[in-house]
Amino acid sequence: MKKRILAIVLACALLLAVAAGCGAQNNASSAAQSSAAQSSAAESTAEKTKITFVLDWTPNTNHTGLYVAEKKGYFADAGLDVEIVQPPEDGAEVMVGAGKAQFGVSFQDSVIPYVAGDNKVPVTSVAAVVQHNTSGIISLKGKGMDRPKGMEGKKYATWDLPIEKATLKHVVEADGGDFGKVELIPSTVTDEVSALQSGQVDAIWIFYGWAGVAAEQAQLDTDYFAFKDIDPVFDYYTPVIIGNTDWMSANPDTAKKFLSALKKGYEFAAQQPEESAGILLEYAPELDAKLVKASQIYLSKEYISDAKQWGYIDPARWNAFYNWINENKLFETQIPENTGFTNDYLE
Repeated sequence: MKKRILAIVLACALLLAVAAGCGAQNNASSAAQSSAAQSSAAESTAEKTKITFVLDWTPNTNHTGLYVAEKKGYFADAGLDVEIVQPPEDGAEVMVGAGKAQFGVSFQDSVIPYVAGDNKVPVTSVAAVVQHNTSGIISLKGKGMDRPKGMEGKKYATWDLPIEKATLKHVVEADGGDFGKVELIPSTVTDEVSALQSGQVDAIWIFYGWAGVAAEQAQLDTDYFAFKDIDPVFDYYTPVIIGNTDWMSANPDTAKKFLSALKKGYEFAAQQPEESAGILLEYAPELDAKLVKASQIYLSKEYISDAKQWGYIDPARWNAFYNWINENKLFETQIPENTGFTNDYLE
């Protein structure tokens, strides 16, 4: 009996030793696998090309495709590590032109000093965020400003910019009005609904996809006219994606990969506005969710609209606006045809 017990004890000890050995082997194997996975992840991150993208303002629905591309892994799949940053006080154009960011957001009218004249920097517009100019003048309904002539004798909130005032003068006079009778009130309006309700101003230049939709959400009865409906010359590109010209010339394949991934993001935002609005809110939870969702539905139809693909810039429309700038002597020098944009990096 003692021998049998001794045999059982020895057998158990042997089994425990074997189990311990197997456990050690498994632990070592797991540790090795974990280490290999971490190493692989580190190598994968190290292999990705770093891209810095600078916004023009705080996150909004103009930027949704960018955040979708990040969330859905389109940038990662293209081998890119994209960092999205806020603009400096002197604007996204300066940051991109200085090479501190490879890409950013600007506007065809705002980018003029950076692509023409004596102080230009290496910046080029490479994609249109939306196809058509969605800006115009909003006012309280019944105030007579459903057309430009009706702005006579009314208070308009102006940024006091030459192109802005020339645009307004053009549409008012094209409608038979007297621009000299429009009361220009220097003001930077951040809450259009409150400004109109309070009577602080009577008319405000807005982008309908955000401020116009906000007025709808507030159930404010308004009148609105779009500049492009008054004169097609104002159907220029706003906003646009800009890139550092020198960096793109040296890295054309990477630039194309970035824009291809970004294009996928905006195509998704156009097709799935509600899900895309949710993605934007993940990155910018401080935004009004109801406004973001409504704005996203509006802009989903504007990202591509009637263009052959997202991002395409029509040379005729681009040149028409700059020719108008030339004709009205709104810039220090003449802007040559095809200045400041390219479709070469779109695929």
